[in-house]
Amino acid sequence: MRIGILGLGRIGAFHAETLSGLDAVDSLVLTDPVADAAKSAAERFGGEVVDSPEALLSAGVDGIVVAAATDAHPALILAGVEAGVPVFCEKPVARTMPEGVEVLRAVEGAGVPIQIGYNRRFDAGFVAARAAVRGGELGTLHTVRSTTLDPAPPPAGYIAASGGIFRDCSVHDFDIIRWVTGREVSEVYAVGGNRGADYIARAGDADTTSAILTLDDGTLAVVSNSRHNGRGYDVRMELHGFRDSIAVGLEDKLPLRSVEPGTAFPAGTPHDFFMDRFAAAYRAELTAFTEVVAGTRTSPCTVADALEAGWIAEACTRSLHEHRPVTVAEIRQA
Repeated sequence: MRIGILGLGRIGAFHAETLSGLDAVDSLVLTDPVADAAKSAAERFGGEVVDSPEALLSAGVDGIVVAAATDAHPALILAGVEAGVPVFCEKPVARTMPEGVEVLRAVEGAGVPIQIGYNRRFDAGFVAARAAVRGGELGTLHTVRSTTLDPAPPPAGYIAASGGIFRDCSVHDFDIIRWVTGREVSEVYAVGGNRGADYIARAGDADTTSAILTLDDGTLAVVSNSRHNGRGYDVRMELHGFRDSIAVGLEDKLPLRSVEPGTAFPAGTPHDFFMDRFAAAYRAELTAFTEVVAGTRTSPCTVADALEAGWIAEACTRSLHEHRPVTVAEIRQA
C-alpha cells in the first residue's frame, strides 16, 4: 500500500522510518511546510515528496499519517475523510475540546476510519495488563498507579503551545487507564508545583503534578507526572486488586535506582526518551493502521476514544487552577 505522511518533524520522520520497514507498505508520499524536512526524510527512508496536503491526497495514497502541528490536525483529518482516505493522526484531535467535538461530529457516519495515536495501547506490557484485568486475574481492582516522568522539560516554545502538562503529557496516562481498566473517570482532584524551569511557571503551567481519579466503579487511580526526572524516561503502571497485583514497566531499563542492600535490580541502562521506551509499540501501532487501511480491522483508537482522555485532562487542568475536585460531567457541560 501507499501511505502519505503530513509533517516530517521529529515524530513524522520517526513514523517514516517505521513505515518504510513494514512489509505492507510499498511506498511513501511526504509533505511538510518546511520542504527540507520532507526532502531529508525522503533521502533517508525513501518516498516521493510533494508540496502540499492537496497534492499528497491526489497522489493515489491508500492512507495518511498526520504528524503535523496540532493546529493543523482538524483540517487534515477532515481533508482525509473528504477524500475517502483512512487517517492516522497523532494526538490530540485538536487543540481545544470544542474543536475536537466539531471534528467528531463532522466525521460521524462518514464511513472512513480514523485512528488516533495513543501508542501505549500497543505496548506489550500494557496489552498484558489489560488482558489480566479483563480476564479477572486481579479480582476486583481497588488502586491503579500510572506514572509518566520525562528526563527533561521540552523547550519554552513547546511548553507555551502545549496546553499544559495534563493535556500534553498526563493525557497518555488518562487514556491508558481507561483502556486497561475498561472504566470511565467520574471525578478528579489535581495538584501541581514548579521546582525547575522558570519558563514553565511563566506559561501558567506546572512541571510536576499528581492527580487522583475516581473511576465509575469506585477504583482510585493515582497519576504522577513530571518534566524533570534526571535518571531517565519513566513510564509505569501498577494495578492492585483483591486477588493479585501487577506492574507494567518493571524491567531492567527502568530509570529507578534501588538502595536496598544486595539488590541489583534494575541492572540495565535506563530508558532516556519515549522513542526508546516505545519503539516496538510505535511499530505495532502503525502495523495496526495498515490493517485499518486494508479493511481487516476497525480503528483501535477512535476520535471518540481520544476525546474521552481529553475531557479528563480538562477536568484536571480546572482542578489544578481552582484547587477543588472536578467531575468530568461538569466539564462536558461547560
